[in-house]
Amino acid sequence: MRLFYTPDIEKSPELPDEEAAHCLRVLRLTLGDEITLTDGKGFFYKATISAVTNKRCQVKVIEKIPEKKGWTGHIHIAMAPTKNMDRTEWFAEKATEIGLDELTFLNCKLSERKVIKTERIEKILISAVKQSLKASVPILHEMIDFKKFIAQPISGQKFIAHCYPDVKPLLKDIAKEKEDALIMIGPEGDFSKEEVDAAINAGFQPISLGQSRLRTETAALVASHILNLKNQL
Repeated sequence: MRLFYTPDIEKSPELPDEEAAHCLRVLRLTLGDEITLTDGKGFFYKATISAVTNKRCQVKVIEKIPEKKGWTGHIHIAMAPTKNMDRTEWFAEKATEIGLDELTFLNCKLSERKVIKTERIEKILISAVKQSLKASVPILHEMIDFKKFIAQPISGQKFIAHCYPDVKPLLKDIAKEKEDALIMIGPEGDFSKEEVDAAINAGFQPISLGQSRLRTETAALVASHILNLKNQL
């Protein structure tokens, strides 16, 4: 399948500049060729190339097809970005390929990275959606202070993963099927004890991801994969 990201396809039957360049110059597609588009909002579009002018590529939509998402519920990961941005970007890519609905970056007490450029993350999410043949780009949020985040009204299951030696149930054992779920993953230095207590008071359930001590991005990916597998259709 030749999948192209066209967020404004409902308003303009034309590929964005970058997608047009890939279509015409790299793949060398031309008039009449069939392609598949996605608006990133849950729909695929069967189309044909209807006009080519210099760097522009216009299309004719033949059919609009709603995406059949492979999991139920809404999977939301809220994580403190890693000091090495490559690791955070790796997580964003792989979690999207597996299946993720929403991503939030947390500014925690022990965070080593206090600023993040979501523009680059957005491009990675779009690329991963195309790679995995999905039609929904995960919702992406700017970095938010931990205390402000947990004070927001959040529906569904709420979990926090931390490394303190408390007795915690495994996420795989307590995550409910077909329900929205949010899990918070802390920075390299973990959440502070005050943050863990505040999250519990806000209704978050402490959980374990297993016996191994995991890096931040690994823990986030394991958590998102567990939630995805629990809700596979």
